[in-house]
Amino acid sequence: MSRSGLSFLTDMIAGRVPQPPICATLGFHLAEASQGFACFEGLPEQRHYNPIGTVHGGFAATLLDSALGCAIFTTLDKGEAWTTLELKLNMVRPITEGTGLLRAEGRIIHRGRTVATSDGTLKDGAGKLYAHATTTCMIFPAKPA
Repeated sequence: MSRSGLSFLTDMIAGRVPQPPICATLGFHLAEASQGFACFEGLPEQRHYNPIGTVHGGFAATLLDSALGCAIFTTLDKGEAWTTLELKLNMVRPITEGTGLLRAEGRIIHRGRTVATSDGTLKDGAGKLYAHATTTCMIFPAKPA
Protein backbone atom coordinates (compact mmCIF):
# COMPACT_ATOMS: atom_id res chain seq x y z
CA MET A 1 0.00 0.00 0.00
CA SER A 2 2.94 2.35 0.54
CA ARG A 3 4.22 2.34 -3.07
CA SER A 4 3.18 1.74 -6.65
CA GLY A 5 2.90 -1.76 -8.06
CA LEU A 6 5.84 -1.26 -10.41
CA SER A 7 8.04 0.03 -7.57
CA PHE A 8 7.16 -3.00 -5.45
CA LEU A 9 7.89 -5.45 -8.27
CA THR A 10 11.21 -3.84 -9.23
CA ASP A 11 12.25 -4.06 -5.57
CA MET A 12 11.32 -7.76 -5.67
CA ILE A 13 13.50 -8.37 -8.71
CA ALA A 14 16.38 -6.51 -7.00
CA GLY A 15 15.99 -8.69 -3.88
CA ARG A 16 14.84 -5.85 -1.59
CA VAL A 17 11.44 -7.54 -1.25
CA PRO A 18 11.15 -11.34 -1.10
CA GLN A 19 9.58 -13.32 -3.92
CA PRO A 20 6.14 -14.76 -3.01
CA PRO A 21 6.23 -18.12 -1.16
CA ILE A 22 4.58 -19.90 -4.13
CA CYS A 23 7.76 -19.16 -6.11
CA ALA A 24 9.84 -21.30 -3.77
CA THR A 25 7.18 -24.01 -3.71
CA LEU A 26 7.08 -24.42 -7.50
CA GLY A 27 10.56 -23.17 -8.42
CA PHE A 28 9.93 -20.02 -10.42
CA HIS A 29 10.65 -16.29 -9.99
CA LEU A 30 9.77 -12.81 -11.17
CA ALA A 31 12.45 -11.95 -13.74
CA GLU A 32 11.31 -8.68 -15.34
CA ALA A 33 8.76 -5.93 -14.81
CA SER A 34 8.07 -2.66 -16.57
CA GLN A 35 4.98 -0.53 -17.08
CA GLY A 36 2.27 -2.91 -18.33
CA PHE A 37 4.60 -5.94 -18.54
CA ALA A 38 5.76 -8.74 -16.23
CA CYS A 39 7.78 -11.90 -16.84
CA PHE A 40 8.19 -14.97 -14.65
CA GLU A 41 10.65 -17.77 -15.37
CA GLY A 42 10.50 -21.35 -14.17
CA LEU A 43 12.23 -24.65 -14.83
CA PRO A 44 9.85 -27.62 -15.13
CA GLU A 45 11.07 -30.63 -13.16
CA GLN A 46 9.91 -34.18 -12.52
CA ARG A 47 8.44 -33.00 -9.19
CA HIS A 48 5.87 -31.10 -11.26
CA TYR A 49 4.65 -34.24 -13.07
CA ASN A 50 1.07 -35.43 -13.09
CA PRO A 51 0.00 -39.12 -13.25
CA ILE A 52 0.21 -39.23 -17.07
CA GLY A 53 3.92 -38.39 -17.14
CA THR A 54 4.03 -34.72 -18.09
CA VAL A 55 4.23 -31.49 -16.11
CA HIS A 56 0.89 -30.70 -14.46
CA GLY A 57 -1.06 -27.93 -16.18
CA GLY A 58 -1.12 -26.07 -12.89
CA PHE A 59 2.56 -25.24 -13.36
CA ALA A 60 1.85 -23.40 -16.63
CA ALA A 61 -1.31 -21.85 -15.17
CA THR A 62 0.57 -20.54 -12.13
CA LEU A 63 3.34 -18.96 -14.19
CA LEU A 64 0.85 -17.34 -16.55
CA ASP A 65 -1.51 -16.22 -13.76
CA SER A 66 1.48 -14.60 -12.06
CA ALA A 67 2.72 -12.85 -15.20
CA LEU A 68 -0.72 -11.63 -16.28
CA GLY A 69 -1.67 -10.43 -12.80
CA CYS A 70 1.66 -8.69 -12.25
CA ALA A 71 1.41 -6.96 -15.65
CA ILE A 72 -1.72 -5.37 -14.23
CA PHE A 73 0.00 -4.81 -10.86
CA THR A 74 2.62 -2.64 -12.63
CA THR A 75 -0.14 -0.13 -13.45
CA LEU A 76 -1.40 0.25 -9.88
CA ASP A 77 -0.84 3.42 -7.91
CA LYS A 78 -0.05 3.61 -4.22
CA GLY A 79 -3.14 2.52 -2.28
CA GLU A 80 -4.62 0.35 -5.03
CA ALA A 81 -5.01 -3.44 -4.90
CA TRP A 82 -6.14 -6.11 -7.35
CA THR A 83 -7.39 -9.65 -7.55
CA THR A 84 -8.01 -12.08 -10.38
CA LEU A 85 -11.64 -12.44 -11.45
CA GLU A 86 -11.08 -14.81 -14.38
CA LEU A 87 -8.22 -16.73 -15.97
CA LYS A 88 -8.52 -18.42 -19.37
CA LEU A 89 -5.69 -20.79 -20.27
CA ASN A 90 -4.92 -22.71 -23.45
CA MET A 91 -2.27 -25.44 -23.36
CA VAL A 92 -0.87 -26.09 -26.85
CA ARG A 93 1.79 -28.76 -26.19
CA PRO A 94 2.98 -30.90 -23.27
CA ILE A 95 5.69 -29.72 -20.92
CA THR A 96 8.33 -32.13 -19.61
CA GLU A 97 11.46 -31.81 -17.53
CA GLY A 98 13.38 -31.76 -20.83
CA THR A 99 11.56 -28.62 -22.01
CA GLY A 100 14.04 -26.32 -20.30
CA LEU A 101 13.48 -22.88 -18.84
CA LEU A 102 10.04 -21.41 -19.54
CA ARG A 103 9.16 -17.70 -19.70
CA ALA A 104 5.67 -16.49 -18.93
CA GLU A 105 5.24 -12.97 -20.29
CA GLY A 106 2.17 -10.90 -19.48
CA ARG A 107 1.13 -7.65 -21.17
CA ILE A 108 -1.64 -5.24 -20.28
CA ILE A 109 -4.53 -5.03 -22.75
CA HIS A 110 -6.81 -2.61 -20.89
CA ARG A 111 -6.55 -0.70 -17.62
CA GLY A 112 -9.77 0.88 -16.45
CA ARG A 113 -10.71 2.33 -13.08
CA THR A 114 -12.06 -0.97 -11.64
CA VAL A 115 -11.28 -3.63 -14.26
CA ALA A 116 -8.09 -4.52 -16.13
CA THR A 117 -7.28 -7.23 -18.66
CA SER A 118 -4.01 -8.72 -19.82
CA ASP A 119 -2.78 -11.56 -21.99
CA GLY A 120 0.39 -13.56 -22.24
CA THR A 121 2.39 -16.49 -23.46
CA LEU A 122 4.47 -19.30 -22.03
CA LYS A 123 7.46 -20.09 -24.25
CA ASP A 124 10.74 -21.96 -24.06
CA GLY A 125 14.18 -20.50 -24.78
CA ALA A 126 13.78 -21.08 -28.53
CA GLY A 127 10.47 -19.21 -28.57
CA LYS A 128 8.27 -22.31 -28.90
CA LEU A 129 4.78 -21.70 -27.50
CA TYR A 130 3.51 -24.05 -24.76
CA ALA A 131 0.49 -22.11 -23.49
CA HIS A 132 -1.27 -18.76 -23.72
CA ALA A 133 -3.78 -17.07 -21.48
CA THR A 134 -5.93 -14.03 -20.74
CA THR A 135 -7.11 -12.63 -17.45
CA THR A 136 -9.56 -10.13 -16.05
CA CYS A 137 -8.71 -8.49 -12.73
CA MET A 138 -10.67 -6.25 -10.39
CA ILE A 139 -8.98 -3.10 -9.06
CA PHE A 140 -10.05 -1.61 -5.75
CA PRO A 141 -8.76 0.55 -2.86
CA ALA A 142 -6.35 -1.40 -0.68
CA LYS A 143 -7.33 -2.05 2.92
CA PRO A 144 -4.75 -1.89 5.72
CA ALA A 145 -3.62 -5.30 6.97
